[in-house]
Amino acid sequence: MAYVLRHLEPPKHPNLLVGTDTFDDAGVFALSDDLALVQTTDFFPPLVDDPYDFGRIAAANALSDVYAMGGTPLTCLNIVCFPDKELDSQVLVDILRGGADVAKQAGAVIVGGHSIRDAEIKYGMAVTGTVHPKRILTNAGAKSGDVLVLTKPIGTGALCNAAKQGRIDRDGMSQAVRVMAALNRPGRDAAIRVGVNGCTDITGFGLVGHAFEMAEAAGVVIEIHAAAVPLLDRALEFSRLGIATRTSKGTGEYLGSRLCVDPAVEPAFAALLLDAQTSGGLLLSVPEARAGDLLRALQDEHAEAGAVVGRVLYSGNAEIRLTR
Repeated sequence: MAYVLRHLEPPKHPNLLVGTDTFDDAGVFALSDDLALVQTTDFFPPLVDDPYDFGRIAAANALSDVYAMGGTPLTCLNIVCFPDKELDSQVLVDILRGGADVAKQAGAVIVGGHSIRDAEIKYGMAVTGTVHPKRILTNAGAKSGDVLVLTKPIGTGALCNAAKQGRIDRDGMSQAVRVMAALNRPGRDAAIRVGVNGCTDITGFGLVGHAFEMAEAAGVVIEIHAAAVPLLDRALEFSRLGIATRTSKGTGEYLGSRLCVDPAVEPAFAALLLDAQTSGGLLLSVPEARAGDLLRALQDEHAEAGAVVGRVLYSGNAEIRLTR
């Protein structure tokens, strides 16, 4: 979608605080001096076999964009594509129940939605949240000298593809399902408490791709330390077998010379960090002096992870350097 948006004129309005210019996680529209709406939508086909788990994951993924902007989810609209002639309606009931449970956990209210008949199941949400106009987190705020902190482990793309190929069973997927269904509220709360300069969530373009969006939006060079990135169990094992989403190769090709990979970084490890993630964690750009406070806050908030995975080197043409 980013490739398409580059050919369109960005929308402009005096109340539009965050639009499509920086390819941020959600749009932000001011209603008053102290209140703004955060709006986003996301939906996709099943990544796991269990309908209830799929509903939870899709909902957490959609809600994540509001958290990534520093916002609080308020209302949700379900988006459903379902082959009602081929599948029992109980499957859809379970998907919607999973989504409803996660929305309730987030304190959001499902106020309706829309469904269509389709050959393939797809589910997600359009989410509206609120944020103070002066407390918005964006992917454009990273500053030279910041360190980058990640709040969930990487590896959902490789593991979900391995599950589709029958290489890992339900028990083996339990960690990945838990991480994908977990809200990014702990990361948001920690970021607001400590004060960070920039934020994005890690989803379809992988850790490297979304770090590049942050670098491009802020006009900086970012270094990611591969060995410091927390991984889901067996994710690297499957990456070494060549199991990854199409994004892994596509993102590398798109970045081209703007991605510099140290030869010491194992190719399978680099591919994993380029691989698409579903409902991944927040990537937070924080002044180095506050990094310890942020890690402690993430621990207090029971985030899935809290690890310093890189740093913002200096201002310049957007570039990602992947080191060992």
